Amino acid sequence: MSEKTYPMTLAEKEQLEQELEELKLVRRPEVIERIKIARSYGDLSENSEYEAAKDEQAFVEGQISSIETKIRYAEIVDSDAVAKNEVAIGKTVIVREVGTSDEDTYSIVGAAGADVFAGKISNESPIAQALIGKKTGDKVVIESPAGSYQVEIVKVKKTK
Repeated sequence: MSEKTYPMTLAEKEQLEQELEELKLVRRPEVIERIKIARSYGDLSENSEYEAAKDEQAFVEGQISSIETKIRYAEIVDSDAVAKNEVAIGKTVIVREVGTSDEDTYSIVGAAGADVFAGKISNESPIAQALIGKKTGDKVVIESPAGSYQVEIVKVKKTK
Protein backbone atom coordinates (compact mmCIF):
# COMPACT_ATOMS: atom_id res chain seq x y z
CA MET A 1 0.00 0.00 0.00
CA SER A 2 1.50 3.31 -1.03
CA GLU A 3 1.41 6.35 1.20
CA LYS A 4 -0.59 9.42 0.28
CA THR A 5 1.47 12.14 -1.35
CA TYR A 6 1.04 15.81 -0.56
CA PRO A 7 1.36 17.98 -3.67
CA MET A 8 2.78 21.40 -2.78
CA THR A 9 5.03 24.12 -4.05
CA LEU A 10 8.59 24.44 -2.82
CA ALA A 11 7.56 27.57 -0.87
CA GLU A 12 4.82 25.60 0.92
CA LYS A 13 7.32 22.89 1.86
CA GLU A 14 9.74 25.50 3.20
CA GLN A 15 6.91 27.06 5.24
CA LEU A 16 6.10 23.64 6.73
CA GLU A 17 9.78 23.12 7.59
CA GLN A 18 9.83 26.49 9.40
CA GLU A 19 6.65 25.62 11.29
CA LEU A 20 8.13 22.25 12.28
CA GLU A 21 11.29 23.92 13.54
CA GLU A 22 9.21 26.37 15.60
CA LEU A 23 7.23 23.50 17.13
CA LYS A 24 10.31 21.43 17.96
CA LEU A 25 12.62 24.18 19.16
CA VAL A 26 10.18 26.59 20.84
CA ARG A 27 6.73 25.16 21.57
CA ARG A 28 7.83 21.67 22.68
CA PRO A 29 10.37 22.99 25.24
CA GLU A 30 7.80 25.53 26.53
CA VAL A 31 5.26 22.79 27.13
CA ILE A 32 7.83 20.54 28.82
CA GLU A 33 8.70 23.42 31.15
CA ARG A 34 5.00 23.97 31.95
CA ILE A 35 4.67 20.28 32.80
CA LYS A 36 7.71 20.47 35.14
CA ILE A 37 6.28 23.51 36.92
CA ALA A 38 2.83 21.91 37.23
CA ARG A 39 4.37 18.72 38.65
CA SER A 40 6.01 20.74 41.37
CA TYR A 41 2.54 21.73 42.65
CA GLY A 42 2.08 18.24 44.07
CA ASP A 43 -0.94 15.94 43.68
CA LEU A 44 -1.26 15.33 39.93
CA SER A 45 -4.77 13.82 40.18
CA GLU A 46 -6.33 17.21 40.94
CA ASN A 47 -3.83 19.43 39.16
CA SER A 48 -5.58 21.31 36.33
CA GLU A 49 -2.35 23.03 35.23
CA TYR A 50 -0.73 19.64 34.77
CA GLU A 51 -3.71 18.30 32.79
CA ALA A 52 -3.76 21.40 30.57
CA ALA A 53 -0.03 21.15 29.91
CA LYS A 54 -0.32 17.43 29.07
CA ASP A 55 -3.20 18.21 26.69
CA GLU A 56 -1.12 20.90 25.01
CA GLN A 57 1.82 18.50 24.77
CA ALA A 58 -0.39 15.95 22.99
CA PHE A 59 -1.60 18.65 20.59
CA VAL A 60 1.95 19.86 19.81
CA GLU A 61 3.21 16.30 19.28
CA GLY A 62 0.26 15.64 16.96
CA GLN A 63 1.10 18.74 14.94
CA ILE A 64 4.76 17.71 14.73
CA SER A 65 3.82 14.23 13.53
CA SER A 66 1.37 15.58 10.95
CA ILE A 67 3.86 18.09 9.53
CA GLU A 68 6.66 15.49 9.43
CA THR A 69 4.39 13.20 7.41
CA LYS A 70 3.49 15.98 4.98
CA ILE A 71 7.16 16.86 4.50
CA ARG A 72 8.20 13.20 4.14
CA TYR A 73 5.59 12.56 1.44
CA ALA A 74 5.75 15.99 -0.20
CA GLU A 75 5.46 16.02 -3.96
CA ILE A 76 6.92 19.29 -5.20
CA VAL A 77 4.91 20.76 -8.04
CA ASP A 78 6.68 23.02 -10.52
CA SER A 79 4.10 25.51 -11.78
CA ASP A 80 6.64 26.71 -14.39
CA ALA A 81 6.28 23.33 -16.14
CA VAL A 82 2.60 24.12 -16.81
CA ALA A 83 1.41 26.49 -19.55
CA LYS A 84 1.29 30.11 -18.35
CA ASN A 85 -2.48 30.35 -18.83
CA GLU A 86 -3.32 26.94 -17.28
CA VAL A 87 -4.63 26.58 -13.72
CA ALA A 88 -2.39 24.42 -11.50
CA ILE A 89 -0.94 24.25 -8.00
CA GLY A 90 1.25 27.31 -7.51
CA LYS A 91 -0.94 29.51 -9.73
CA THR A 92 -3.37 32.28 -8.90
CA VAL A 93 -6.60 32.35 -10.85
CA ILE A 94 -9.15 35.12 -11.24
CA VAL A 95 -12.65 33.91 -12.07
CA ARG A 96 -15.89 35.74 -12.81
CA GLU A 97 -19.26 34.18 -12.20
CA VAL A 98 -21.05 34.01 -15.57
CA GLY A 99 -23.77 36.65 -15.83
CA THR A 100 -22.27 38.90 -13.16
CA SER A 101 -19.34 41.22 -12.75
CA ASP A 102 -18.30 39.54 -9.48
CA GLU A 103 -14.69 38.36 -9.58
CA ASP A 104 -12.93 36.08 -7.11
CA THR A 105 -9.20 35.43 -6.84
CA TYR A 106 -7.85 32.10 -5.62
CA SER A 107 -4.32 30.85 -5.15
CA ILE A 108 -4.23 27.10 -5.71
CA VAL A 109 -2.01 25.41 -3.12
CA GLY A 110 -1.45 21.92 -1.77
CA ALA A 111 -3.70 20.84 1.09
CA ALA A 112 -0.95 21.62 3.59
CA GLY A 113 -0.87 25.30 2.59
CA ALA A 114 -4.61 26.01 2.40
CA ASP A 115 -5.83 29.17 4.11
CA VAL A 116 -9.29 30.22 2.94
CA PHE A 117 -9.06 33.59 4.71
CA ALA A 118 -5.93 34.42 2.69
CA GLY A 119 -7.51 33.22 -0.57
CA LYS A 120 -5.38 30.05 -0.67
CA ILE A 121 -7.51 27.05 -1.58
CA SER A 122 -6.46 23.41 -1.45
CA ASN A 123 -5.97 21.52 -4.68
CA GLU A 124 -8.40 19.00 -3.14
CA SER A 125 -11.24 21.54 -2.76
CA PRO A 126 -14.20 21.32 -5.16
CA ILE A 127 -13.40 24.75 -6.64
CA ALA A 128 -9.76 23.90 -7.30
CA GLN A 129 -10.59 20.47 -8.69
CA ALA A 130 -12.99 22.08 -11.15
CA LEU A 131 -10.42 24.70 -12.20
CA ILE A 132 -7.15 22.71 -12.37
CA GLY A 133 -6.15 21.99 -15.95
CA LYS A 134 -8.44 24.66 -17.40
CA LYS A 135 -7.16 27.75 -19.20
CA THR A 136 -7.88 31.45 -19.48
CA GLY A 137 -11.23 31.97 -21.20
CA ASP A 138 -12.62 28.54 -20.27
CA LYS A 139 -16.04 28.34 -18.67
CA VAL A 140 -16.20 25.91 -15.75
CA VAL A 141 -19.12 24.56 -13.71
CA ILE A 142 -18.35 24.48 -10.00
CA GLU A 143 -20.37 22.26 -7.69
CA SER A 144 -21.00 23.61 -4.20
CA PRO A 145 -23.26 22.63 -1.30
CA ALA A 146 -25.55 25.54 -2.28
CA GLY A 147 -25.78 24.28 -5.88
CA SER A 148 -23.71 24.57 -9.01
CA TYR A 149 -22.66 27.77 -10.74
CA GLN A 150 -20.59 28.63 -13.78
CA VAL A 151 -17.47 30.77 -13.82
CA GLU A 152 -15.20 32.03 -16.55
CA ILE A 153 -11.46 32.03 -16.02
CA VAL A 154 -10.40 35.64 -16.49
CA LYS A 155 -6.68 35.39 -15.75
CA VAL A 156 -4.10 32.87 -14.57
CA LYS A 157 -0.74 33.92 -13.15
CA LYS A 158 2.05 32.42 -11.13
CA THR A 159 1.57 32.84 -7.38
CA LYS A 160 4.29 34.98 -5.82
